[in-house]
Amino acid sequence: MFLSARSPLRQSTAGNGYQCPHLPPCPAASAMDHRAARIVASHPEQGWNLLCNGVVAFDDDGEILPDGTCTPARRSAGRPLALAA
Repeated sequence: MFLSARSPLRQSTAGNGYQCPHLPPCPAASAMDHRAARIVASHPEQGWNLLCNGVVAFDDDGEILPDGTCTPARRSAGRPLALAA
Protein backbone atom coordinates (compact mmCIF):
# COMPACT_ATOMS: atom_id res chain seq x y z
CA MET A 1 0.00 0.00 0.00
CA PHE A 2 1.42 3.38 -1.00
CA LEU A 3 1.00 6.22 1.48
CA SER A 4 1.36 9.86 0.56
CA ALA A 5 2.61 12.53 2.95
CA ARG A 6 -1.03 13.60 3.46
CA SER A 7 -2.28 10.12 4.30
CA PRO A 8 -4.48 9.90 7.43
CA LEU A 9 -2.82 6.59 8.32
CA ARG A 10 -0.19 6.70 11.03
CA GLN A 11 2.80 4.35 11.22
CA SER A 12 2.57 1.98 14.16
CA THR A 13 4.91 2.43 17.09
CA ALA A 14 5.24 -1.36 17.23
CA GLY A 15 7.55 -1.27 14.20
CA ASN A 16 5.56 -3.95 12.40
CA GLY A 17 4.37 -1.78 9.50
CA TYR A 18 0.79 -1.53 10.77
CA GLN A 19 -1.07 1.66 9.81
CA CYS A 20 -3.75 3.13 12.11
CA PRO A 21 -6.87 3.67 9.97
CA HIS A 22 -8.79 5.69 12.56
CA LEU A 23 -9.56 9.40 12.40
CA PRO A 24 -8.30 10.97 14.51
CA PRO A 25 -5.39 8.53 14.72
CA CYS A 26 -5.04 6.46 17.87
CA PRO A 27 -2.41 7.67 20.35
CA ALA A 28 0.99 5.98 20.17
CA ALA A 29 1.83 3.30 22.71
CA SER A 30 4.40 5.67 24.23
CA ALA A 31 1.83 8.46 24.76
CA MET A 32 0.36 9.15 28.21
CA ASP A 33 -3.15 8.54 26.84
CA HIS A 34 -2.30 5.28 25.03
CA ARG A 35 -5.33 3.56 26.62
CA ALA A 36 -7.56 5.82 24.47
CA ALA A 37 -6.66 3.77 21.37
CA ARG A 38 -9.47 1.77 19.82
CA ILE A 39 -9.93 -1.90 20.65
CA VAL A 40 -9.09 -4.12 17.67
CA ALA A 41 -9.47 -7.51 19.41
CA SER A 42 -11.58 -8.05 22.51
CA HIS A 43 -11.40 -11.09 24.78
CA PRO A 44 -13.54 -10.27 27.84
CA GLU A 45 -13.73 -13.94 28.82
CA GLN A 46 -9.94 -13.86 29.27
CA GLY A 47 -9.81 -10.32 30.66
CA TRP A 48 -7.80 -8.50 27.98
CA ASN A 49 -8.08 -6.34 24.87
CA LEU A 50 -5.65 -5.59 22.06
CA LEU A 51 -5.56 -1.88 21.25
CA CYS A 52 -4.85 -0.39 17.83
CA ASN A 53 -1.45 0.89 19.00
CA GLY A 54 -0.28 -2.62 19.93
CA VAL A 55 -0.89 -2.37 23.69
CA VAL A 56 -2.45 -5.40 25.40
CA ALA A 57 -4.70 -3.95 28.10
CA PHE A 58 -5.88 -6.17 30.96
CA ASP A 59 -9.09 -5.73 32.99
CA ASP A 60 -7.08 -5.16 36.18
CA ASP A 61 -5.32 -2.16 34.52
CA GLY A 62 -2.09 -4.06 33.88
CA GLU A 63 -0.71 -3.84 30.36
CA ILE A 64 1.96 -5.05 27.97
CA LEU A 65 3.41 -2.45 25.61
CA PRO A 66 4.55 -3.36 22.07
CA ASP A 67 8.21 -3.22 23.15
CA GLY A 68 7.54 -5.93 25.76
CA THR A 69 7.47 -3.59 28.76
CA CYS A 70 4.95 -4.70 31.37
CA THR A 71 2.97 -2.46 33.69
CA PRO A 72 1.68 -4.24 36.78
CA ALA A 73 -1.98 -4.15 37.77
CA ARG A 74 -2.97 -1.14 39.84
CA ARG A 75 -4.81 -1.70 43.08
CA SER A 76 -6.17 1.01 45.32
CA ALA A 77 -4.44 1.25 48.70
CA GLY A 78 -6.36 0.08 51.72
CA ARG A 79 -8.86 -1.96 49.74
CA PRO A 80 -8.89 -5.66 50.63
CA LEU A 81 -8.61 -8.16 47.80
CA ALA A 82 -11.21 -10.44 49.38
CA LEU A 83 -13.54 -10.21 52.35
CA ALA A 84 -13.92 -12.99 54.88
CA ALA A 85 -17.47 -14.23 55.43
